[in-house]
Parts: sequence; structure tokens; C-alpha cells
Amino acid sequence: MREEELRRLLTVAAEDVRPSHPAGTAWERARRVRHTRRAVGAAALAVALAGGGTVFALRPPVGPPPIVADPSVTDLTPTHAPPVQRPPATLAFRADPLARLTDPATAPLSREPVRRALALYQPVDAEYRADGPVRVLGDDGVVRSLDVVDLEPTRDAGGNEAPALKPGVLSPDGRTAAFAQTGELVLVDLTTAGVRRVPLDGYLELVVWAGDRVLVGGDDRTYAVDRSSGAAARIDVSAWDVSAPDPAAGRGAALVELSGMRDGLTLRSRSAGDGALRTEQRVGQGDLPASYRVNEFYGRGWLRGDRVARAAWITSREIDGAEGVAVLDARTGAVAHLLDLGRDRTKGCCEVLGWGDGGTVLLRLAPDAGLARWDPETGEITGVLRELQGLVSLAAG
Repeated sequence: MREEELRRLLTVAAEDVRPSHPAGTAWERARRVRHTRRAVGAAALAVALAGGGTVFALRPPVGPPPIVADPSVTDLTPTHAPPVQRPPATLAFRADPLARLTDPATAPLSREPVRRALALYQPVDAEYRADGPVRVLGDDGVVRSLDVVDLEPTRDAGGNEAPALKPGVLSPDGRTAAFAQTGELVLVDLTTAGVRRVPLDGYLELVVWAGDRVLVGGDDRTYAVDRSSGAAARIDVSAWDVSAPDPAAGRGAALVELSGMRDGLTLRSRSAGDGALRTEQRVGQGDLPASYRVNEFYGRGWLRGDRVARAAWITSREIDGAEGVAVLDARTGAVAHLLDLGRDRTKGCCEVLGWGDGGTVLLRLAPDAGLARWDPETGEITGVLRELQGLVSLAAG
């Protein structure tokens, strides 16, 4: 090997490894550089020995070798996104099975039940009233109309109305839909198109699945209804504050509530059986910068493992009252990740709709997208559906 060729190889081997984004790319490049360095070292030693430089090659150095900072030592460590993240200026949209969510129905559920539903959707008019039947998006990509039951708006004691379809209605396995109605819970088996009605007292508004039970309630009461038998019992949890449990956790998993405002934000864990209080702690700001804080939560919370995701109004570096989405540690109450959605959005724009594959959070993201995926660990946000003029419930626990 000629001297100039050896010099070029040594230069390549000594270059810095500065990964620009994926940690996997950095690890792969480092592997190639280490391989090159080994090859160059072997070649250099061979040239030295072959050229009569054996004594020079084996002679110990006069002093210790200089210490050269190698940025690959720290830069190659896999990195996570910072605690506070923001969506990109331009959202990329990827192919996704949920992108067909708002397609017109092509068959009635009574004639073509689903094997598994991915989502339920219902359009609304300008007054936020149901504008057509609920649609069922099956895992076969076909959209069906829910024609086996006529749903009435939910009502509270003050006479306020809202459409019956809300986040949390569809079971995580996509096989059953549960609708709160005044004086009853309506269960629809989407795989057979069968309907069961469970009589219950009072005004009922909200539904959330908890294993093989349905929690349904309103302002002053919550029931736990067994999916198979229809047996119902009162349970001491708030239908407004309880987070949808992790489907993988089983029936005995604790229930988690998030409630309060500002310094009074509280995370409670309750027993799954009767809702008895287990632990109570204040929501902490974790590693958020000093200028950030969560003021109040809204919409449904969703538990996955030891993480709870929920939409919130936040204080950011620019404004008190920005829109955001928080991911909290359910064990400590600390905010682990915060998605800062800024001030130029409608109030309550960005409700969380559940957890998706790979630890992503599915949320509404008006006006950027009707439906989007956010990965809190990497900070990546991608669009699923450009517009979503209606109500939706996903099979996403």
C-alpha cells in the first residue's frame, strides 16, 4: 500500500460520527467506521513490518497518546424527544386504515356484520347535532351503517343534549359498541348485529370500557355493567374524570382519575371493583421547563401501561390557555411529555381518542388534520385524516 493511500484511509477512519436524526443510522455508521479503523490499523501495521519498520512499530511511545474527543461516544447514544414538543409546520399524511373513516356507508350492519370494527363515526351539523346514522368502519375496509338501533341524544338534568356517539363507546377489541341513553345502556354486538338493553336509573351521558365491563354514568352516578350478563352495580368513580384502562391490564387493574385545576390537579387511583380510593397525589410538572404547566384536563383520558394521555389547556412560554396534550406517569402523577399546540386553535380542539400501535397517541388536531398520530417518545406527528366533521370512537385502548 502506497503512503498516500494509507493517509487517505487514516483520514476516513478518523472522521467524526455525527448522526443527524435516527439513532439506528448513527449506530450503523459507527459500525462501519469501527470496521474501517480496524482494517486501516491492520494495513498500517502490515506496511510497517513489511518496510523494515518492525522496531518502530513495536517501540512503546515516548509519552501518553493525546486524548482526542470523539463525538460518537455521546452522539451515538439513542436520544428521546424533549419533554415539550410542537407539531411541524406542515403535516405529512401517511397511508392508514383509519383514513376511510368518513367514507359513505355501502352496506347496513344488519346484513353485513363486521369481524372487528376499527372505528365508529357520525357526522354532525352546524349546531353539533347528529346528522345521519352512525357508520361502522370494519377491519375489511368496508363502511357500514348502524341500522339496528335508533339512538337518542344524551341529556342531563338541565336538559342539555349531545349526540350519543362519544370517544370510549367502541370496545378496544372492536366487537361491541355501548351507548348511554336516558334510563338505559344499549349494547350492540357488531359481529352479529344483536342489540341488548340494560335498564339503569337516571340521566346517563358517558361510556368507557374497563376490561369486560362498561362504566356508564353522568353527573351524579356511575354504573359498572358486565358485558356478558348485563349485571349492573354502582361504582364510586367519576364518568367524566376516569381514564379508559389499559385493555391488557385485566379486570383487576386499578382505575385512574384526573381532576382539578392548576395547583389542584390531582391523580387518583381507585380499586377496579368498587372504586375505593387507593392513592391520591398532585400532578407534578416533571421535567417541563419552568414556563410550562398544565392548567386543566378535558376529554377522555387513556391509560396504557403506566402512561396516561389526555388533552389539556396549558400555560406555555407565549400564553396562559394554550391547547395541549399531556402524557403523565400514572405511578407518580408527573408530566412526562407535553405537546404544545399553541394558541391559534378553537378551544377544546384536540381531544385524545386513544392509544395506537407502537405507543402512539391518536388525537384530533384541528385545523391541521381531523385525525393525527403523535409519538411522545420521538416527537413525530403524522396525519391520518385531513378532515373529520363529526364524532368518532376508535377501538384504541
